[in-house]
Amino acid sequence: MTEHSTEHAGPRPDGAPSAPDPHDNRRQVLYWRLLSRLFDPEEHQTLESASLAVVEDIGLPPALLDPGTSVDSVVQRHPELADAFDGLMAPEAEPDGGRDRAAEVRRAALASKVLLNVFATGSGTVTADRLARWQSDAGWLERALGSRPGALQAGRAAAAGGEDGLGGELGSIEADLVARMHLREVLADPRLSARLTPSMSLIEQLLRDKGNLSGVALANAKSLIRRYVDEVAEVLRTQVEKATAGELDRSVPPKRVFRNLDLDRTIWKNLTNWSPEEERLYVDRLYYRHTVRRTTPQRLIVVVDQSGSMVDSMVNCTILASIFAGLPKVDVHLIAYDTRAIDLTPWVNDPFDVLLRTKLGGGNDGPVAMAMARPKIAEPKNTVMVWISDFYEFDRSQPLFEGIEAVHRSGAKFIPVGSVTSSGRQEVNPWFRERFKALGTPVVSGHIDKLVHELKTFLT
Repeated sequence: MTEHSTEHAGPRPDGAPSAPDPHDNRRQVLYWRLLSRLFDPEEHQTLESASLAVVEDIGLPPALLDPGTSVDSVVQRHPELADAFDGLMAPEAEPDGGRDRAAEVRRAALASKVLLNVFATGSGTVTADRLARWQSDAGWLERALGSRPGALQAGRAAAAGGEDGLGGELGSIEADLVARMHLREVLADPRLSARLTPSMSLIEQLLRDKGNLSGVALANAKSLIRRYVDEVAEVLRTQVEKATAGELDRSVPPKRVFRNLDLDRTIWKNLTNWSPEEERLYVDRLYYRHTVRRTTPQRLIVVVDQSGSMVDSMVNCTILASIFAGLPKVDVHLIAYDTRAIDLTPWVNDPFDVLLRTKLGGGNDGPVAMAMARPKIAEPKNTVMVWISDFYEFDRSQPLFEGIEAVHRSGAKFIPVGSVTSSGRQEVNPWFRERFKALGTPVVSGHIDKLVHELKTFLT
């Protein structure tokens, strides 16, 4: 393709239709190729040749058209392109000078590269290197959309929250890639295992398969779970600590030490003792700042559905419970259930240990978990019960709701949560959703930061 001298097609003097803009044609070629490759893995030679001509014409490397080349590799060979991906696909205002069609073609080429690498994952067995490349490319997509690192990739840095739709789709793609790996073989090889980046999809698979692992494979699996737990805990701990100090407790006298001296108040209160003749202020009383925070002993009971559909919630809530357990005067109890209930309170301070003790999958029996949870309510007014589930109990729905009503009537605060995920996706049984709303305890949004806010409001 050759560059035309006319940048913007305008009306011809004789009134004939204007010629197509060459930049618009180039952009359309790139997008037609993108759509073709997304829906059909087979190459269409005409589109490939035309796209190659476009890319070379605008001075970009042909590697942008190679699906097997990661964005990292392209940027390593062409460092000048690194900044071009930042905010590439973020909405922007229309410039006063009109459209820059040449720049639009360049953006189309770069955006096509990111989208194709992330969404066209092919079929067949996935290697550890392939998964690592996809995770890296998904990170470039976040940059292109102007999102925070980890904000879209479901499960990674879960506490950061995410885009409801796209984050869930990325999580599904990653889960498919993990499912197509020969994970046990990868874990048995320390070199390959070291290339894995912990993510919710990978952790879910490890937790499901941990009973079939041993030796080096089990040790590597535990290491990956520990890394993921530590990463998520660091983010969640920051969120919790932002507002958990509580209000100042003015019933406790301030500590009379120099660092607490309120100098401005002391001067103001003693101004009547000012001696103009001596130019001296006589201080009758010193005033100190209150620093003691009001903390009331509170009990937090977390009940988590660990059936197959709630893995993300199980991981996040286990970590969250351990963080709240580390706060002063907060007594945390943790119960997980499927068709049976297990009291994980003795291990609540170590989410890694808790996760290794869980058995994911199977059905669920909420009334069994309620029978274990209700006796833990000693002082209802100082108790909050968080119940994380999709609440699909079928023939056990009425017995479970009756137990929830009893908790609510006792004076304890009951918080139903549909899920606690990075993507915020949740599917809650409509039967329960309507009854929770009538009870005055609507289901909390699935974003984990919403639950953190609810708990901080009650516990501080």
